[in-house]
Amino acid sequence: MLAAIGFITVIAMLVLIMTKKLTPTVALILVPFIAGIIASFFIVTDPENAPGVVNALANIKSLGAYIVGDSGMKSVAATGVMFIFSVLFFSMMSDAGAFKPIINGVLKVVGVDPVKICIGTVAIGCVCHLDGSGATTFLIAIPALLPLYDALGMKRTTLATLVALAAGTMNILPWGGPTIRAATAAGVDVMTLFSPMLIPVLAGLTMVIVIAIILGKKEKAALGIITVESVAAAEDNMSDEEKALLRPKLFWVNLLIIVLTIVALVKSGFNPAVVFMIAFCVGMLVNYPNIAIQKKIVNMHAQSALMMASVLFAAGAFIGIMKGTGMISAMASALVSVIPASMGHFFPLIVGIIAMPASLLFDPDSFYYGVLPVLMETGSSFGVTNLDIARAAITGQMTLGFPVSPLTPATFLLMGLAGVELGEHQKHTLPWAWLVSIVILVVAIVVGAITI
Repeated sequence: MLAAIGFITVIAMLVLIMTKKLTPTVALILVPFIAGIIASFFIVTDPENAPGVVNALANIKSLGAYIVGDSGMKSVAATGVMFIFSVLFFSMMSDAGAFKPIINGVLKVVGVDPVKICIGTVAIGCVCHLDGSGATTFLIAIPALLPLYDALGMKRTTLATLVALAAGTMNILPWGGPTIRAATAAGVDVMTLFSPMLIPVLAGLTMVIVIAIILGKKEKAALGIITVESVAAAEDNMSDEEKALLRPKLFWVNLLIIVLTIVALVKSGFNPAVVFMIAFCVGMLVNYPNIAIQKKIVNMHAQSALMMASVLFAAGAFIGIMKGTGMISAMASALVSVIPASMGHFFPLIVGIIAMPASLLFDPDSFYYGVLPVLMETGSSFGVTNLDIARAAITGQMTLGFPVSPLTPATFLLMGLAGVELGEHQKHTLPWAWLVSIVILVVAIVVGAITI
């Protein structure tokens, strides 16, 4: 019963968000909370007795602890603080005009061809994700590229999709979280797991570039002829208030602050929240020492920062309830039990096909430390090796799936920075992400990395 409630909860939440019946914040809090109350009548707290009213009441009272506990809001608290200050920091730098010379430089290299810009977006996303951190990738790539997309009139959903696909594919690298978790669950060295997957990953990246070309051509067809002059004209439409905030003489100083912030994110060892808090304060003092202007800058961007931070904390509530009530574990067992013995030979193929969409149901720890061992045990009864199951899993589960999953804070960071809604982002990105994961899976089977 817990599994059924869990599946209904996830499906209902996604439908309500994608059809815009509820805002992400409301859906992420209210739907799992109602599901948690219902699930409370089916959680046996005392194995010696059947669940009854007393147990149900005790379970309902526990929902609050699940929401704010280690698996809930506490798990996203630091990310929420980072999100607020990162949005304020990059928005302030944009107000100061720190990205304008960069945009002009990019325009000189790639021109104003949306196809080339989309390909460049994938390249930047791949380079940014070399450290394996989705948050770092989005914090670097999105603010740098968003002004260019806006100046050309290209869709923000295209930017979010391409950066997500690049980061998701690169997340299969051996220092990426999913691959490390998969290797741990399989009990093998991470390079033993990853090495045969190199060619499939390259095939996946090639597919992402193909998608970039397709989306770039769609943008080009929709926008018509774009000239550098038209982009400049769009920039000239800035209001007097916006122009007053520009600090062109401080470009090199601001660029140095941005570079040092990025270096600190990667190398300092400080929590990203701390890095952005300090960077915001330094940037504010350098560009806008006047207190009245500082308040104005914060007020201008507080709404978007707090709105997305609220979604992030709502996601923490969702994760906390789903894990605390045991619904995620029950869903994992249910998925394994429905696979018929006659399909055992194709078990890795089945795992690979469901790996990406499974990211919508399971967070990485729950899947790789809870679901994957069960899948491996099941596969072994069919004569399938742990390595085959693990490699099939990393073709999509929290690799290509992580930038669209409501269970990962990075998804909401991407949405907030790009200024797109969860449902909009998922509808635009999910089909492409699944396609890339299938390409990786098929190539892995063809080259023998995965045996069926």
